Amino acid sequence: MIALTAAEIADITNGRLMADPGIVPESIVTDSREATAGSMYVAKPGENADGHAYVGAAFERGAVLALTERAISDDDGRPYPAVVVDDAVLAMGALAAESVGRIRAARAVKGEDFTVIGITGSAGKTTTKDLLAGILSRAGATVAPQGSYNGEVGVPLTVFGADAGTRYLVIEMGATGVGHVKYLAEMVQPDIGVVLVVGTAHAGEFGGVENIAKAKGELVEALGEAGTAVINLDDTRVAAMVSRTRATVLGTTSTGASGSGVAARNADIDEDGHPVFELSLPDGAAPHAVHSKLIGAHHITNLLAAAAAAFAAGIPGTDIAASLSEQSPASRWRMERTERADGVTVINDAYNANPESMRAALRTLADLGQGRRTWAVLGAMRELGDDSIREHTAVGTQVVRLNISRLVVVGREARALYISAIQEGSWGNECSFTETVDEAYELLQAELEPGDLVLFKSSNGVGLRYLGDRIALPPQAGTSANTATATAANEGNELL
Repeated sequence: MIALTAAEIADITNGRLMADPGIVPESIVTDSREATAGSMYVAKPGENADGHAYVGAAFERGAVLALTERAISDDDGRPYPAVVVDDAVLAMGALAAESVGRIRAARAVKGEDFTVIGITGSAGKTTTKDLLAGILSRAGATVAPQGSYNGEVGVPLTVFGADAGTRYLVIEMGATGVGHVKYLAEMVQPDIGVVLVVGTAHAGEFGGVENIAKAKGELVEALGEAGTAVINLDDTRVAAMVSRTRATVLGTTSTGASGSGVAARNADIDEDGHPVFELSLPDGAAPHAVHSKLIGAHHITNLLAAAAAAFAAGIPGTDIAASLSEQSPASRWRMERTERADGVTVINDAYNANPESMRAALRTLADLGQGRRTWAVLGAMRELGDDSIREHTAVGTQVVRLNISRLVVVGREARALYISAIQEGSWGNECSFTETVDEAYELLQAELEPGDLVLFKSSNGVGLRYLGDRIALPPQAGTSANTATATAANEGNELL
C-alpha cells in the first residue's frame, strides 16, 4: 500500500488524531482477525456486530493504529492509538482516492503508465475481473479484488493492495442503488470502464430495472475523453449507454459482427460446454482462436469484455487469446465442475443467482446433459422485490421445457419455482421440494446414480454452494460432512 502517516490519514479523512503522528501503517484491515504487525484496523459498524468491540483484539494481533468513529480505551482506560472520524467507511473511500492519486503521480514522475479498469454489470463481474487480471498480470504488476470485493468497503481494500509498483489496477464495482457506482468511480478514477449486462436481480432494491441501467451507466459517465468505455452491444440497455459517455466506445458482440468493435465469430461450445470462438479485434489482424476452459456459452460475454479491456490497455491480440484459452475458473462456486470417482458430475454455480444467470446455468445443464440424467438443485433468487414470484415461476417453467430430468427445490423462498414446475407437467419423483439444505442432501445421497449430472444454483445466502461442496465429495466422505450453511450467515452477498 501507499505509505501514509497517521497525521496524513487524519488530514485526508478530516479525522481527529489520537496517536503518534508519525505512525505509518503497513496494511489496512477491516477484520480484527486479519490484523498483523504494523496494520491499521478499521472499526466499522456492521449488520451483526460493531467493529469497535474488536479494537483491542486487533491491537493484540499487532495493529499500530485504528480508524474509528469514537475513541476506544483498553481495560486500564488508556485510549488506543486512533484516527477518529465521522464515518469509517467514507474515510476508507477518501484514503483509497488519495492512494490512487499518489500512485498515478508517482508513476508519472518516472514516465511509467498506470491503468485503472472498472468493471460493473448485473452478472459476470467476478469472472471478467479474474480473466482480465490473468491477461494483464503477464504484462505488468496487477492488483485485482479478492473474491468479490466490489462495494464501498471492498473497493478501498483492493486499492490498498496497490503501490507505486502497480501497473494495472482492476476494480470490480457492485451496487444496490443509484449513485453507488458513481461513488466508486469517483474514488478510483478509471481509465477504462466495462459494462457487462443489465439484469433484473436486486430490482426491488433499485426500484426497477431502469434504475439498474441508470446505476450501471454511471461508470461510463465517469470516464474522461481519453478513456475507453467497453460496452456489451448484445444487451440493449447496455448498448444505450453509448450516448452517456465522452470516452471512446469499444463495443463487444457475440453475434459475429465485426466492424470497429470486439467480436466472437463462429461462437459455439464444445462437448464439455467450453466456449469456442474466433476473437476479432479492431486492429486489422486475422481473428485469434479462443478455446476457453470456462463452462457455459454465457461466458462468451465475459471473455469478450476481458479481451476488449485488455486490448484498450495495449495488450497484443495474440497474448489476449492465449491467456483466455489457458485460464481456468479462478473464483469458487462459478460453474465449478467436479467429477466424482463414482461417475457423478457436479456443477456448483451457487455463489449467486438472478433470473439471467439462472437461465444461463440451466441451458448449460441441458446442453451438457445430452444422454445423461440431469438434476437441477435450485434455491431462491433473493432481492427481486415484487418480481420474485413471477421470476421463480418462470424458472420452474424453463426447467420443464428444457427436459431436465430431476428438479429439487430447496427452501420456502423458492416454492413458487416448485409449484410452477408441477403446473407445467412435472410431478411425481421428477420434482421434489425440501424445506432445508440437509433434507436436500439426504435426498441426493439416496438417489444420485453414476453418470448423473447435477447443477446447484441459488443466491449466496441460501447456502447451496456448500451443499454442492458436500455432494462433490466422495459418497463415503460426504456422509460424515457437516453442513456449512451456517458459514453463509457470516459472509456478505456479492453486490449487484
